Amino acid sequence: MQTVWQAIKAGYLRLIEPIADALVRRRVSPNVITTIGTCCTLAAAAIYASGHISIAGWVLGLTAVFDVLDGTVARRTGRETAFGAFYDSTLDRVADGALLGGLALFWASDGPRHSVVMVGVCLVAIIGTFLTSYTRARADGLGIDAKVGLMQRPERIVLLSAPQAFFGLALDGWVLIAIVWLLAATAWITAVQRILFVRRVTSAPQAPPHTPLPNADGGGAPQPLPASSPR
Repeated sequence: MQTVWQAIKAGYLRLIEPIADALVRRRVSPNVITTIGTCCTLAAAAIYASGHISIAGWVLGLTAVFDVLDGTVARRTGRETAFGAFYDSTLDRVADGALLGGLALFWASDGPRHSVVMVGVCLVAIIGTFLTSYTRARADGLGIDAKVGLMQRPERIVLLSAPQAFFGLALDGWVLIAIVWLLAATAWITAVQRILFVRRVTSAPQAPPHTPLPNADGGGAPQPLPASSPR
C-alpha cells in the first residue's frame, strides 16, 4: 500500500506531466532547467532574508517544480549524463545553503524578530543538511547506496515552502521557528542514520570463496594434494 507521501508525489508528477511534455517536445536542456530552478530558489532565499516569509514560501513551492522536471526531461530525452547528475547535485547544495542562509539573515537583522538563538539553529541546520548530502556522496564513492534516513531533500523543500506559504509568521513566528528546529534535528538524525548504515554494510563479514566438494561417487572438482603427499 502506498504511503501518504508516495501518493502525494504520484499526484504531483501527474500534475506536472503536461509541462514535462512541452519541455521534451522543445528539447530544452535539463541543465538549463536545473539552472533556472536554482535561480528561483535563490530568489526565494532573498525574499526570506527580507522578511516576507509567506511570499518566499509560495515562490519556493511553485518553482520547486524545476527540481523534478530536470530529471524527468533528462530521462525522457535520453540526455542523462554524469555531468548532469554532478551539476544538479552541486546546485542543490547551493540552493539548500541559500534557503537556510536567508532565514539566518532574517533572524540576524535588527528588528522585532532578531534572534541569536535562531541564527545558531540555522547554522546547525546548514551543517547538518550538507552532512546528509556528503555522507551519501561518500558512500556512493564506496559503491554503497546510502539513500536512507528520516529526511530526504524533497521533504526538506516541502517543509521549507508549504508551511511558510500558508502560515508565514503566524502565531508570532512560532510555526517558522518549529520548522527550522525540525529541519536541524532531522538533518543530523539522517546523517547519523547514514553513517550507521555504511558502518553496518562495511562491517558485514565477507563470505569465504566457495570450494566445490567432491560428490559421493568421487566426482567434482579435484582437490590439490599437499606437497608431501605420495603420488
